[in-house]
Amino acid sequence: MSSLHILGKNKTGFTRLVFCLLSILSRAESSSDRVVDDHATLKEDVVSQRDNGYRVQETFYDSRRKGQTIQQTARLKRGVNEYDLGSDEVFEATTILRKIRKSHPRPSRFAKPSGVFGTTAYYAKELFFLLFMNKPPQPDILSTQEQQPKLSQPLSQAIRLLEGAAREHNPDAIYILAEMNFYGNYTHPRNYKESFRRYRQLADLNGNSSAQHMLGLMYSTGIAGAVETDQAKATLYHSFAAKGGETRSQMTLGFRHNNGIASPKSCEESVKYYKRVADKAIAFSRSGPPGGYSMVKESYRLADEEGGVYGEGASVSSSGPNAKQGGPNSDAHAAFEDVLEYLDLMSRKGDLKATFSLGRLHYEGSRTLKRNYGAAKGYFMDVAQKYWSRDGKIKSDVGPGIDRLASKAAGHIGRMFLRGEGTKQDLTKAKIWFQRGIANGDALCQYSLGLMYLHGLGVSQDPIKAADFFAAAADADLASAQVQMGALFLDQGDVSTAAKYFDHAARNNHIEAYYYLAELSNQGVGRDRSCNEAVVYYKIVAEKAEMLLSAFQDANDAYADGDLETALVEYLMAAEQGFEVGQANVAYMLDQAQPKWSLRSLNIFNRKKSPFSDAALALVYWTRSAKQRNIDSMVKMGDYYLEGIGTTADSEKAALCYQAAAESMQSAQAMWNMGWMHENGVGLEQDFHLAKRMYDQALETNPTEAYLPVTLALFKLRLRSAWNTATHGKVNSIRDEPAPRKPFSFTDFVQHFLEADAAAYYEALDAAGRDPNDPLEGNEWETTVGPDGLPGDDVYDEIDESILESLIILGLMGLLAWLVWYRQQRQERRRREADERARGGGVVADQAGVVGEQDAAVDPRQQPDGGFFPPPGDPNFNNWVVGGVGH
Repeated sequence: MSSLHILGKNKTGFTRLVFCLLSILSRAESSSDRVVDDHATLKEDVVSQRDNGYRVQETFYDSRRKGQTIQQTARLKRGVNEYDLGSDEVFEATTILRKIRKSHPRPSRFAKPSGVFGTTAYYAKELFFLLFMNKPPQPDILSTQEQQPKLSQPLSQAIRLLEGAAREHNPDAIYILAEMNFYGNYTHPRNYKESFRRYRQLADLNGNSSAQHMLGLMYSTGIAGAVETDQAKATLYHSFAAKGGETRSQMTLGFRHNNGIASPKSCEESVKYYKRVADKAIAFSRSGPPGGYSMVKESYRLADEEGGVYGEGASVSSSGPNAKQGGPNSDAHAAFEDVLEYLDLMSRKGDLKATFSLGRLHYEGSRTLKRNYGAAKGYFMDVAQKYWSRDGKIKSDVGPGIDRLASKAAGHIGRMFLRGEGTKQDLTKAKIWFQRGIANGDALCQYSLGLMYLHGLGVSQDPIKAADFFAAAADADLASAQVQMGALFLDQGDVSTAAKYFDHAARNNHIEAYYYLAELSNQGVGRDRSCNEAVVYYKIVAEKAEMLLSAFQDANDAYADGDLETALVEYLMAAEQGFEVGQANVAYMLDQAQPKWSLRSLNIFNRKKSPFSDAALALVYWTRSAKQRNIDSMVKMGDYYLEGIGTTADSEKAALCYQAAAESMQSAQAMWNMGWMHENGVGLEQDFHLAKRMYDQALETNPTEAYLPVTLALFKLRLRSAWNTATHGKVNSIRDEPAPRKPFSFTDFVQHFLEADAAAYYEALDAAGRDPNDPLEGNEWETTVGPDGLPGDDVYDEIDESILESLIILGLMGLLAWLVWYRQQRQERRRREADERARGGGVVADQAGVVGEQDAAVDPRQQPDGGFFPPPGDPNFNNWVVGGVGH
């Protein structure tokens, strides 16, 4: 029996294998209807063998459950260990649990009706429940029932077996019991206090990282009052779990360190954890078929489906540039099913564009449409057959534009053969289809054929030829090809060119492009190291791999089925990891759990309000969502502070929230709230003039939806302002905005001078009793009539002001040019004089030197030569003047 047992810290061998199958089946059979993904695999890699045993690495990929990667290590030893105790009971219990069917989902508590009949039926049902089915209210979304319901006989038997194995400290039994109490698997009622006790028992027993992660989650949220909220303990348990390789805790710590939650804000710590998660996400993406796994985005904001937090038109998500602008004949408001039906109709009529669009929708899939490779291949084949015959020759009766559509269809068909999607992998057929598409320059065919040459798939490996195909596809703005080109240039050491390709691909939201940019920023390659930039990029990479780290699909399905508790728990786990969508959804669900006005609120038994912890938890996630630039969450955060929901009322903090949202110039609701606060002096200084300004800005931001509330608010505000003015109140009343003054130029000065001179002239005429508009009055305005009866040349013609301004400007420009020319001339003249003086001084110095030499050569006994003409001041000068010649 020892050969069947894997003994170690976390899990036993045979029971661990059974537990793995149980975990997968539990998601398919639990109340949340978790479906195991087709790609779930079990890999056992022998890492090392030494002494009397060896270590086994077990990796489980379950993308439908939480997408988590659980890595657990067990050490094989000979003999019997206390961890073997209870393994038979666990096996028997799992056999019983597999036979238990899941319970039916509960109806939604706040589903929004649509249409006249839907709304009428909704309120009729509400009235019926109020009058005839009045009973105490249901427990809140997150609650632990004090009195446990009676369990079915098979479930009770399985629980007894598991509890017996747990008393013998069997880790598998403890973990299964914890999961059943937390998730409500196998119709077991949820009991968060019991699940907390079991998780802590398992964590204390062997340091199980999954149990430590769940303890961190429960300490962080205080879920349903099962434990008192303690953010410090939450960070501690997440740290232990992250050290054990728990990916979800690593992402949680990255978010906490980046935002300073129960730990010092540290970019370096944040980038360390986010990098670990991003490395795993990229490794998973690259482990798929050629080209990597395709990441389908499953997350969405629940509030956006209802028009936003404040409804259609009042929320940022449904107003301004995000509003649906379609007219009555547009498909802007059409449901996705209606679009599919219309495309199918057009495809049947022979519209190849509609056929190709249907193929892409089924191939790529979406949140509302699951992938269907068979249907996609059929649509692509229909398009391709309109252009190529069976032997690959182009048909003669091809219409315009079909060549490009056929080439795109060929690219997708070849890609399906290359990756083995919906068909058996066939590299030869893939190459044929790619070559057909390349003939018409299809980018997807060029990229895919480049992959084949890069990795030697069905062809001889040729990186140079692959680079040529990648370059052509990258020029067509195909993000995947741009990433490959960036990687090739990075391998060659050309970081700047590689970064340009990565930037282009990142604009198309390619996961690998963000990863390369994160690595360049974190390591400072080709640029200055930027920790904050690296954190942003790593976080984007991690969140794009949501299928590995979260259970958004399970949460979405549970919410659609009305199982709000399961949906809230799944969203809560994603929110703790830093997903803004998860944070917004948790806050929205907690906010909507207790409607303020409904027929059920009249229920005499329904007097209980939401627990304070739920309101406080909602405020926590509104705040975290707002910090990630969700403007509606910022406004909602201000509402909580203003009304004191989940916290102490603080109108000043509310004003700060509204101001931060209003500064984005996208939220008319925030601007209207600030106008109301200025009008009533709540949180801000009472100022009617500033209130009017904020109301006007709200109307400018959303002219359609904000028209009525702003008009009514301004009507009331003007009445209050008029009364304040009449009674000489202390509040600043509404006043006309001063006209903006433009700069006073020289042209304006001349114009004003001329206008003032003309005004003085006309005043003088009025004083003299003369009509300035009559040109024939007075001798000064007397005109001369020519022989043809027309006025003579001395008639005064008024000069156009624009001509006058032009003449003045030309005169000033001419004067400026003359001054510049004059200055240059003066500088030139001074320069020449300086040069002449310099040359003159040199000649004089040379002459003085020659004379000195001659003087030195004269006999000192000889009388000095006084020159032919004695200079003035010489004693002989007077004799020379009167005619004396001798010296």
